[in-house]
Amino acid sequence: MWSKTVTTSDMDVSQELSGHAAKPMKRFRSKDYILPAFIALLATVTGIVEPRFWTAENLLNLSRQTAPLLILSVGQALAVITGGLDLSLAANLALSGVYGVLVMNQFGMFAGLLAMLLTGAVVGLVNGLFVTRFRASPLIVTLGMLSVCQGLALMASSGLPIYDMPDSFIELFGYGAVAGVPVPTLVAVVTLLLGILLLRFTVAGRYFYAIGSSAKAAYASGIDVRFYTVLVYVMSGLTAGMAAIVLTAWVNSAQPMAGAGLELHSVAAVVLGGIALTGGSGSMLHALYGAVILSMLSNSLNLMGVSSFMQTLMTGLVILTAVVLDKTRRSQRGE
Repeated sequence: MWSKTVTTSDMDVSQELSGHAAKPMKRFRSKDYILPAFIALLATVTGIVEPRFWTAENLLNLSRQTAPLLILSVGQALAVITGGLDLSLAANLALSGVYGVLVMNQFGMFAGLLAMLLTGAVVGLVNGLFVTRFRASPLIVTLGMLSVCQGLALMASSGLPIYDMPDSFIELFGYGAVAGVPVPTLVAVVTLLLGILLLRFTVAGRYFYAIGSSAKAAYASGIDVRFYTVLVYVMSGLTAGMAAIVLTAWVNSAQPMAGAGLELHSVAAVVLGGIALTGGSGSMLHALYGAVILSMLSNSLNLMGVSSFMQTLMTGLVILTAVVLDKTRRSQRGE
């Protein structure tokens, strides 16, 4: 993958890197308003059909519901932009939550929070090392890590949810609010902003785009492709730890199967939002759009009394739609 035999000339490499470094800084074009317009339309139609959608209680609940998915979507976006994928995010979240609560009950809330973040980052580190050292497919590596994390979480919790945790943790990260804004929502927004700053204003962000566009060209230009690929998966794992904090506190328990399915939802969110699965393009705003659409759709169906079985079906259809949209976008670019 990172062989020294490179067919791209030095001039082509420079153009490749400069072009992708500029991508996240482009101004909005008319098509960039399509998804925000769709979100507004979905909210309007739902509000007409079910007026409860616009109540303060529901909007606050929607923001809490969106928080874990948005946080994971930030990590997934980083992985996809570099040409990879992270299917272990939800299982990593569950493992981080279980380990974090076990540590929290022994050493206090701060130690538990740190354990959640460290667990997520370590799982991401292992993913990154396997992908780079063995030049393995991110799909296979993270799929295997999904099972590993699930097994470890089930063993640590004896297969049962852990309800014993400090009330202060639940009150702060589950139901706390700052100026009326739920803390889970604030955590998600901060994570999103950090992701935007990383991609737009740091050298690492430009390298991520370059690696996703062409790992060989990035290697030829002097970028340490292995290091930055590992870094991406560490950051992705870190978002799983952050999501574990808000989700564990919100549901008042650390569950070994918490967040099941969120890994696919995060993939659907980034692709639906406009990030190409082939890597090298997209932004965190795209991840935001996709996460909001999926969460609003779920919230709307709940308000309308649609069965959970139908919701599962519609989520699958949305994922398939995201794949078709990604293929259409790549065809339009001639890829």
